[in-house]
Amino acid sequence: MNTWYLFSLAALFLMGTQRFLYKVSAERRCNTAWTTFSFMATVCCISSFLFIFSHRSVMNPGILLLVGLVNSASFSLGTITHIEALKLVPAGIVYPVVRMNAVLVVIFSILFFKDRLSPFQIAGIVLALFVILVVTRGMARGKLAHIDSKKGLLLTFASLVFGAVASISSKFAAIYTDELAFMAVTYFMGMFFSLGFRKRLAVGKPPLSRADAWIVGFLMGVINFGGFYCFLKALSLGALSVVIPIVGMHFIFGIVLSALIYKEKLTPERILGISLAVVSVILLRL
Repeated sequence: MNTWYLFSLAALFLMGTQRFLYKVSAERRCNTAWTTFSFMATVCCISSFLFIFSHRSVMNPGILLLVGLVNSASFSLGTITHIEALKLVPAGIVYPVVRMNAVLVVIFSILFFKDRLSPFQIAGIVLALFVILVVTRGMARGKLAHIDSKKGLLLTFASLVFGAVASISSKFAAIYTDELAFMAVTYFMGMFFSLGFRKRLAVGKPPLSRADAWIVGFLMGVINFGGFYCFLKALSLGALSVVIPIVGMHFIFGIVLSALIYKEKLTPERILGISLAVVSVILLRL
C-alpha cells in the first residue's frame, strides 16, 4: 500500500474525530473565538517544541511566512464559520456541504498542477454539486424563511470556500517548507486571528465558563496536530487532487457521532446527501 495513502487514511480518522469536536463546541455554546484560540495555541506549542528539539532548518522562510499567513487566515475563518454554522444548522447539512470544498480543490489542482481528470472524477464533481442541492432542499421548503437558517447556510458556504483555500495553501507548504515549521507559524498566526473575533462571537445567554471553550479547544489541538501532520505528509507524497477527496470524507464522523450522541435526526434527504457525498469523493479518487 502506498505511503501517501496510509497517511491519508490516518488524517481521515484523526481529522474526522477533531471535526466532531466542532459540534461539541457548538452544542456547549462555547465562545467560538476562545475555542479556536485554545485549539490553535495547542497545535502551535506542540509543533514549535518538536521543531526546535528536532534541530530542523527552515526552508524558504519567505514562502513559509506567505503561505503561513494565507493558511492561518483561511483556516481560522473556516473553523469559526464552521462552528458558528453548526449552532444554526443541523450537522447533517453543514458537514456534507463544507466537505464539498474538495471539488474546488480538485479543479484548482487540475488547472494549476496539471493533474489529469478521469471520467470518474468528472462524474464526482457533477455529483458533488448535486449533493449541495439535495442536503439543502429540506431547508428550502419553509425553513429558509427563518433568519438563523439563512445565516447558517451563508456561514456554511463561507466555510466551504475558506476550507478550499486552506487545503490548497497546505499543498504549497508541503512542497516548499518543513511541515513542523509551517504548522508552528500558521497556528501561531491563527491564534491572533481567533482573538480578533472573541467579542463578536461571545455568547451572552446563558453565561458559560470560558473553561469549556479552552478544554474543547485543547482536545481539538491535540487530535488536529496528528491529523494535520499526516495530511501534510500525504500531500508531500501524493497528488492534491487525490489526497483531498480521501481526507474529505472525514465529515462522516461528525454526522454519525452527532446522530448517536446528540440525537440529530437523519432525514431521508440527508441520508441520501451523505451517501452521494461518499460516492462523490470515491469517484474523485479513481
